[in-house]
Amino acid sequence: MNNILCPLILVILFSSTAFAQLQDGTAAPKVKTLNGILEGINESGICTFKGVPFAEPPIGDLRWKEPQPVKNWTGVRSATKFGPRAMQAPIFGDMGFRSNGMSEDCLYLNVWTPAKTEKERLPVLVYFYGGGFAAGDGSEPRYDGESMARQGIVAVTVNYRLGVFGFLAHPELTKESPHHSSGNYGLLDQSAALHWVHKNISAFGGDPHKITIAGESAGSVSVSAQMVSPLSKDLIAGAIGESGSLLGTLPPVELTKSEQTGLDFSKTIPARSLGELRSIPSEKMLSASSQFNSFRFSLTLDGYFFPQSPYVLYEAGDQAHVPLLVGWNSEEMNERMILGIEKPTVENYTNAVQKLYGESAAQLLQVYHASSDEEVAQVATDLASDRFIGYSTWKWSDAHSKTGGKSVYRYRYARPRPVMRSEIGNASAGLAGGVMKDSAAAKTPKPTPARGAVHSSEIEYALGNLPTNRVYDWQPEDYKISEILQTFFANFIKTGNPNSLTVPTWLPINNARAGEVMLIDTITQGVQETTAMRQRYVLLDQLSGKK
Repeated sequence: MNNILCPLILVILFSSTAFAQLQDGTAAPKVKTLNGILEGINESGICTFKGVPFAEPPIGDLRWKEPQPVKNWTGVRSATKFGPRAMQAPIFGDMGFRSNGMSEDCLYLNVWTPAKTEKERLPVLVYFYGGGFAAGDGSEPRYDGESMARQGIVAVTVNYRLGVFGFLAHPELTKESPHHSSGNYGLLDQSAALHWVHKNISAFGGDPHKITIAGESAGSVSVSAQMVSPLSKDLIAGAIGESGSLLGTLPPVELTKSEQTGLDFSKTIPARSLGELRSIPSEKMLSASSQFNSFRFSLTLDGYFFPQSPYVLYEAGDQAHVPLLVGWNSEEMNERMILGIEKPTVENYTNAVQKLYGESAAQLLQVYHASSDEEVAQVATDLASDRFIGYSTWKWSDAHSKTGGKSVYRYRYARPRPVMRSEIGNASAGLAGGVMKDSAAAKTPKPTPARGAVHSSEIEYALGNLPTNRVYDWQPEDYKISEILQTFFANFIKTGNPNSLTVPTWLPINNARAGEVMLIDTITQGVQETTAMRQRYVLLDQLSGKK
């Protein structure tokens, strides 16, 4: 029997067959997956199953191999604790984890469901965390699925391999692969999780034909990748991207280039063969890769996960033909990424752009124009944000609106975070929604005061998790913005359309009013994309050489 067993009284009211399963006197929820029975916990009407294996541990000879099907288990497996997080250096000091340590044995997912029985067929959200494909974990409180589950959605977070463990390519790996490819193991993990969810989510009351994938930053890049991969695209009913796509941010590189990076890395250890690489303990491997640079292990045009360039595939309409909700924040990166330590003057800004763009600088300065010193900081912030992630997200939305055959809803998130709570003390804001204090973790440079919504700041709002972040002094307007944004997300997950009577009307960009974008702030409303703003992205598109 595959029923989900929530609190005893509710189960008695809703299902006599479920009552029969409580004969042993326990109210712990149980589900029967294809691999075996799981026992989770009930959290005030939401049943939670944590640390659920979706693939075999990628250790030993399975290091740098595509994920293998998880083996069945006998008896009842406890699913009350988050599994280990993927191997990673403390790159972002403000990431908070609830995981059970850190290990190569990391391929676990977590499920939050409001369902009382398997027959409910609720819509499903599968969320991929961000962190530059070098850090992050499905246990982070900002991704917690309980709030989304209370919206009538089965929410899932997924772990995947990171850094050298998730993205190393190497000629010997390519040679041993039945697909003649290497790299992209983290993306293959995500795909394996999607297949597991498709096969098993009905046991949790979810509908396998209504799976929406979502993510922020590297998670958003992952969504754009899964949409275009033949391994995953047929499993997806909808997609949500928050800040980033592989059409510009963390794009895949040619296999031969990735293989050369792998060879260069192996020389630094040193390791003379793939066997020696696989024999190196995980902590030593992590340390070596961190010194080498965790971010050097790119996504790869491997001919398997990516049969062709994503640009070509999106242009040809070979991606998943599903509705897309996508957007980015008003301050994804600050002015210092353009100006460095120089003062924000027109002269310094002009010199910086000329160094960055050479012969194309004149075009850039026309579109990203600062007519006075007072305007430089904002214009430089706009350029930095677009270079980092704004353009790639726009490009994804533009490409999918032309060839995806479904509605595309585009937003711009502009709500700055409130001040930190007074009891936090001497600290500064971090990139991932937390706080930077003295610790052994790597620190990000102290940012200049925010001019808008910084990178990742929308996550807690969108997933209804403001209370999980005790760093900021959330105000009533923050909770109102969160209510609206989460409603947009929930509506979209349920129907492929963010609209309902309780939120502002949101028109798709491939509607007759093609230039509309939903501005999300203290006043949330649909606004027309200005000609000047579109010119920014069209110019960056031309300069990128990818049309």
